[in-house]
Amino acid sequence: MADSSQARDGRGNGDLRPVSLERGVAPYAEGSCLISFGATRVLCTASVETGVPSWRRGTGEGWLTAEYAMLPRATKTRTARERAQLGGRTQEIQRLIGRSVRAMLDDFAFGEFTVKLDCDVLVADGGTRTAAITGAAVAIVDAFDWMVREGKLTASPIKRLVAAVSVGIVDGEARLDLDYHEDVRAEVDMNVVMSSASSFVEVQGTGEHGTFDRAQLDALLDMAVAGIRRLDEAQQATLGG
Repeated sequence: MADSSQARDGRGNGDLRPVSLERGVAPYAEGSCLISFGATRVLCTASVETGVPSWRRGTGEGWLTAEYAMLPRATKTRTARERAQLGGRTQEIQRLIGRSVRAMLDDFAFGEFTVKLDCDVLVADGGTRTAAITGAAVAIVDAFDWMVREGKLTASPIKRLVAAVSVGIVDGEARLDLDYHEDVRAEVDMNVVMSSASSFVEVQGTGEHGTFDRAQLDALLDMAVAGIRRLDEAQQATLGG
């Protein structure tokens, strides 16, 4: 087994790729964040709309929902746009993003407004869904802050941030924040979503090319928790707190 300190493009097995979060990149959106996990780049925009889906009308409660898309040349070969019907992978990812960002709230008692989140992958090099969740949280904070400034709300309903990272077992080693080349070779692949209160929101783990035991699971979760704490620090710094 290789030493975990050996380079993965200059990082150890427990290191994140370089992370950057840039707020306000979409000037017409109520909230936006361009996030990079290494070469992976995702533009997250949050739009505030008056009204809610029909099944929620008359409740006095709002809604928070997400959409996800990969631009045609986000990958090495062109991917066709999903115009008529969303593919299964896209539906799975946007549902994950929606569940994750709704965990930022304790309830939806912010009036009949819908916050629509769009996560568009500009460059895909592994970890697009985890980058999308991490960037989306920043965009949503800014969208609710905009609602407060505009007098639509007296206070933001945000109670906590959420962030996400991938972990996996590659060549028998536990690794954090897999890039594309690691992801396609991983024996075990896992996505972990946590809140800034250190509670799990979702854990998705699969033995892609093998199985894993309890000790390996614990090691992967410990690695993910440490990585998400660093992502939370980056989010806090970006938001100025």
